[in-house]
Amino acid sequence: MPLNFIGIDYGRKRIGLSFADGEVGVAVPLKPILNLHGPDLFHAIGAVLQERKVGEIVIGYPLHMDGREGQRTQEVDEFVNALYKRFNLPIHKMDERLSTARVEADFREIGKKPERKSGEVDSSAAALILQDYLDQRGIDSLLLPSPEDWQDD
Repeated sequence: MPLNFIGIDYGRKRIGLSFADGEVGVAVPLKPILNLHGPDLFHAIGAVLQERKVGEIVIGYPLHMDGREGQRTQEVDEFVNALYKRFNLPIHKMDERLSTARVEADFREIGKKPERKSGEVDSSAAALILQDYLDQRGIDSLLLPSPEDWQDD
């Protein structure tokens, strides 16, 4: 049975979430978690993990543009440790540099301006981070055969 994945874009006020079914391999944004902390936050994450039958977690890792770690990476490391202690699932850190900027650019391109407080950008960034992970790992989405594989009838 293929693994299901959850993607997380960690923030102090908003936690963006995404999901990918290991069989299909396409990350989709989920409803973000807004303004929850401590046990309430972990309860909400646990509910998503259980409902979606998640086997692995992918979390955005906020490196500086030059690749250095900073205060935000330390916060994410602490969050990752707390997640692991609570749920005992494999957790993969994925470089998230420019993920939010890429999402915001995509939204601008289609004329959409989401409210920052809604968490929509955060969950879309989580989907981008998770999709990057799946692509690097070779978990392909279901694709039509390439044209060279088509047979003329």
